[in-house]
Amino acid sequence: MRREHAWRVFAAEFNDAAFELKGEGEMAPSYILTPLGSKVNRLFIVGVLTDVEQVSEGGEFVRAHISDPTGVFTIFSGQYQPEVTEQLSTIEVPSFVALVGKSRGYIPEDGDLLYASVRPERIYPVDASVRDWWIVETCQRTKERIEAMMEAKKMDADIASELSRIGFAKPVAEGVDLSMKRYDFVDLNRYVSMLKEAIEYIAAAGEIPSSEGLENKTEKAVSQRTSQNDKPEQKEDESFRQIEDTVLEIIKEIEAEDGASWDDISDKCQKAGIQKDMVEEALNSLMDKGLIYEPMLGTIKKT
Repeated sequence: MRREHAWRVFAAEFNDAAFELKGEGEMAPSYILTPLGSKVNRLFIVGVLTDVEQVSEGGEFVRAHISDPTGVFTIFSGQYQPEVTEQLSTIEVPSFVALVGKSRGYIPEDGDLLYASVRPERIYPVDASVRDWWIVETCQRTKERIEAMMEAKKMDADIASELSRIGFAKPVAEGVDLSMKRYDFVDLNRYVSMLKEAIEYIAAAGEIPSSEGLENKTEKAVSQRTSQNDKPEQKEDESFRQIEDTVLEIIKEIEAEDGASWDDISDKCQKAGIQKDMVEEALNSLMDKGLIYEPMLGTIKKT
């Protein structure tokens, strides 16, 4: 079974989640549904690893925290992730890290509040520039969901299809539709303020002039960063974009009326010289950008 694409959400939005959506069947994925409509099975986090605590005598189970400008993610890693657990136990704190992991929800027997956490799949030491990139990208994704929620509040029915019709990516449209049905009230002003705090955090480091408006700050940050042609990461970005273009062309080539299977896409891409892990990352990235979507589990279609 293929991996879900990794969402970019701030800790404040993730921790505000009140619902876990569980699929039918033993292997069906589960999702954390945030107030802004992020339907999170996997997520990509970059922040500061602030502490790691062993919560079992043998050290095979640890709890850690990763902070971003809006709050703190709680990380639990155990015997089923021995390599990541070992990494968490040995990384110096505080330090910048990037983490890909699965969302988890827990409701105590004597309570009704959901506690959202992350089970790590991979973790890497990074530097401040990577963290700043993540903040900018996550601001953009969050801003899109806020705008989709604003539009959805004007709609009476068929929210997902209407949002898709006016240009929102299918995962965003469907997630916002679910949020509107599950949450009685979503305070959008709270999330606009959260975005401003994240932008001000970057501005304080001299990345973006703090006098600029919320609407163009993320665009300004991206412009500033992509203009730095001498940085090696730009070449890596260009190389990955070429991989994305190739994967998208292969999807166009093999998709039928119902789409193309994840496995067929992966096989053809590997024959074209793209490693399997890169195929998955490219597919996840293309879904994040709204260029493709998944009408059913394991099937991909162009938008």
